Amino acid sequence: MKLSIIIPCFNEEKTIETLLEKVCQVPVEKEIIVVNDGSSDRSPEILRELTERHNIKLINHPRNYGKGRAFKSGLKVATGEVVIVQDADLEYDPQDFIPILDKFKLDGANVVYGSRNLNKENRHSSLRYYLGGILITKIANLLFSCRLTDEPTCYKAFRRKVINKLRIEGDGFEWEPEITAKLLKAGYQIVEVPIKYYPRSFREGKKLSWRDGLKAIWTLFKYRFS
Repeated sequence: MKLSIIIPCFNEEKTIETLLEKVCQVPVEKEIIVVNDGSSDRSPEILRELTERHNIKLINHPRNYGKGRAFKSGLKVATGEVVIVQDADLEYDPQDFIPILDKFKLDGANVVYGSRNLNKENRHSSLRYYLGGILITKIANLLFSCRLTDEPTCYKAFRRKVINKLRIEGDGFEWEPEITAKLLKAGYQIVEVPIKYYPRSFREGKKLSWRDGLKAIWTLFKYRFS
C-alpha cells in the first residue's frame, strides 16, 4: 500500500533536513511531496539540495498561502492509495506511519488520525495549547456525535479516493477542522491510533495562535450547519 506523504514547509530551515531524513527511513512504500509555501529563509535552498539527493517531489508556492493550500497542491500530484500530512518540524515521529497504515491494510479504515492524547507518555507544549486542543475536540464530538480524542492532530491520513471526493475550501490551518467536519457529515468513521509527540514552543517556531483556535471552532460550526 503506497503512502503519499505531503509536507507543507514554511520557514523550517532548522528542521526540514532532519525531518526528511526521518521520513526517508520509514520502511514503507512511499512518495514524498514537499510544498515550499513561500519560505523566506534557507528552506528553498535546502530543499533543492535534498531533491537531488532523495526522490522527492518539490512544489514551490510563490508566496505563503497557508497549510491548507499547501496540502491541496500536494494532493494534486499524489499517487498513493493513502495520503498523510506531515508537518516540517520535528514534533511528530514518522515511524508512526506504520501503525497508521496498519489500520488501512488490516482493518479496512478509510480515515485514520494519530492521537497524541491516547499516548499518556507524551508531553504538552503548554497548558494553553493543550486545553485549546481539548476544547476543539469536545466541540467536534458534540456537533457530530463522535468520540475523537485529538481533532487538531497533524497526522491525518485518508484513502486518496475518499479525500478526493471532498472539496477543501480553507487555505490556512482551518482546513483541518473543515475536513474533519466534512468527513463526519458524509458518514465516514475516523479511526484513531496513539502516536508520539515532541512539542516545541512558540519561541522555537510553533506557528499556531489563539486566533487559529477560534477559527477552528467557527469552522466546525460553519460546516455542521451549512
